Amino acid sequence: MNKEYFRFYIKVRTALYIEPIVIYNELSAVFGDEAPPLRTFQQWSKWFRNGRGDVEYEERVELLLASRMFSITIVELRNDLKHIQYQDSLCIFRSYIGYVFCAGQFYSYLLQANYRYMTAVYPTRLSWQSKRLQIFLIGLSWIFAFICTIPHMLTNEIQYYIDDQLCELPLHLSFISIYNIVCVYLIPMNGIIFIYFKLIQYVKEINRRVTPANTLSRAKRELQMVKRIVILVSIELTLGIPYTIFLLMGFISQPPKYSIRIAFSFVDVSLLFIMIALFQFTDPIKTILMKKFNRRPNTDIVAIT
Repeated sequence: MNKEYFRFYIKVRTALYIEPIVIYNELSAVFGDEAPPLRTFQQWSKWFRNGRGDVEYEERVELLLASRMFSITIVELRNDLKHIQYQDSLCIFRSYIGYVFCAGQFYSYLLQANYRYMTAVYPTRLSWQSKRLQIFLIGLSWIFAFICTIPHMLTNEIQYYIDDQLCELPLHLSFISIYNIVCVYLIPMNGIIFIYFKLIQYVKEINRRVTPANTLSRAKRELQMVKRIVILVSIELTLGIPYTIFLLMGFISQPPKYSIRIAFSFVDVSLLFIMIALFQFTDPIKTILMKKFNRRPNTDIVAIT
């Protein structure tokens, strides 16, 4: 039997608050030795209950964006050390890919928030929870991220800044600046906030009437997952304030020297805080690392004695 069938069955049964041992007995009675071992059932059930699949995807997206920021930092450092003040052949392309990653990041957050909302409000629509559909939607969101940022390249607005030694959109009032703010940031962020408040309203509504305990618990769990997404977005928005200030200043007058480099430094810090937050949200990884850190003092004591 296909492994994905077992994963999907465990995910559905876990959503109904069925214990792993019960799920294991059900599948073992039908498939015998073809069913995975009990330990696998317990692990998968815990991951699905804690939303581990979503956290894994968030980690991949953040690593993509972090790799892009790291490459920019390396190029800036190399240019500073060698006193290079001209753009390389990949400068504009790196900037375009950076906007693609930013759009992909925010739309992936929106996709996850929508998935959580559908799981809480329409739990019987299992087709929406299928892995095949989710992979298709993830691919679609990234295709849209590539398409919606194409005007950045076609308008030739991406420029090289000698002081900052990188290529970025100019910090002044223009069509592409407004388009970038609306398409890359405002649309997905407003969608996430809208879903968050709709889910809060739904939880309050079912809490006022007679509702099965598992339905209420599932809705609260999904609300907690959406709240985590809002926290991640809030971190980025807070540490993105310097970039916003410099952009607004560019609408009126000339921004200060090294403004883009300063703004990007705050973006780097935001990625660090986001990775820490994702670590805090991921119980399996946090448990493993905490066990390793707790073992070290004991090992040192044994070595000394």
